Formats: sequence, C-alpha cells, structure tokens
Amino acid sequence: MIVYQEQVMQIANVLAGYSLGEADLLRRAMGKKNAEEMAKQRVRFATGAAERKHPKDKATHIFDLMEQFAGYGCNKSHSAAYALLAYHTAYLKTHYPVEFMAALLTSEISKPENVVKYISECREMEIAVEPPNVQVSDADFTPDGKVIRLGLPRSRTLPQRDRFDPRSARQAG
Repeated sequence: MIVYQEQVMQIANVLAGYSLGEADLLRRAMGKKNAEEMAKQRVRFATGAAERKHPKDKATHIFDLMEQFAGYGCNKSHSAAYALLAYHTAYLKTHYPVEFMAALLTSEISKPENVVKYISECREMEIAVEPPNVQVSDADFTPDGKVIRLGLPRSRTLPQRDRFDPRSARQAG
C-alpha cells in the first residue's frame, strides 16, 4: 500500500530508474493531476521498467496504483502534523467537550449551515445550546458549566471599537 508521496518517488527510482529529480517531477505531476504530464510519465515509467526487465503488466499495474494514490496521498512530514492535530483535537473534544464545541461554533459563525450542523452534534453529545444570558454570555458562543450559551447579539454595522463588550461591562459593574 502506498501511503506517502516519498514512496512514489522511491518506486519510480527503483523500478523505472528515475533520478530523484525526475521522481520529484512525477510526484508533482500526480499532485497536480496534470493528465498530459501523467501520460508522459506513464510512458517514461513503462520504458524505464522494461529496461530493468520488469514485466510490462506489473509495471502498468504499479503505475495505476501510484496514479490512484495521487487522489489521497500526502507527504510524510504533513502526515505527522495532521496526526498530531487529530490527536489534540480528539483529546480536547473528549476531555473538554463544552469548551471545544463552543470554540468550534464560534469559529464557524460565518457559515450558518455549519453552525446548524454543530448544534445538532451538541445535541448528540447531550450538550444543550441555550439562549444568551447577560450574566455569563460573551459576544461569541460561551461555555457555561455543562451548556453552551449563545453569544449576545452584536451589530455588524458598528466598527469593532464601538461594539458592546459584555465581559468589560460586567467587570465595570
């Protein structure tokens, strides 16, 4: 199974005699899904594999697998970063679900369809999303114990400096 772009480069190098520079061009062509360049690379791969006495049907099959990989593959260093991000996200969602979902809802505030989707997910997680409360709500979605409070309404027509800041108002007394 091909998982990383670097594996495509290594396969091209070993089976078809690509230099590492040529293998990088193949990787880029796959990443951009450039049909014209991929057709050239298919011929180059088949020629190189034949020169190294690899059966044509196997070389074609391997190139087909590499081409399929182009739809989902990423490079190894990105994979590590994505894995770490997924771990942190899962940890926060598991151990701090109210805070996590409040932050997620706030981050998606400009996309109403996503807000609806995530409020529905809150219900599945048994987290209530309740109306604003002047005593605890901030301008955004606010964690409040085991519930999430909607943010206090704010006018989008006012400049940021003139908007009501509920937290400052509560602190001022």
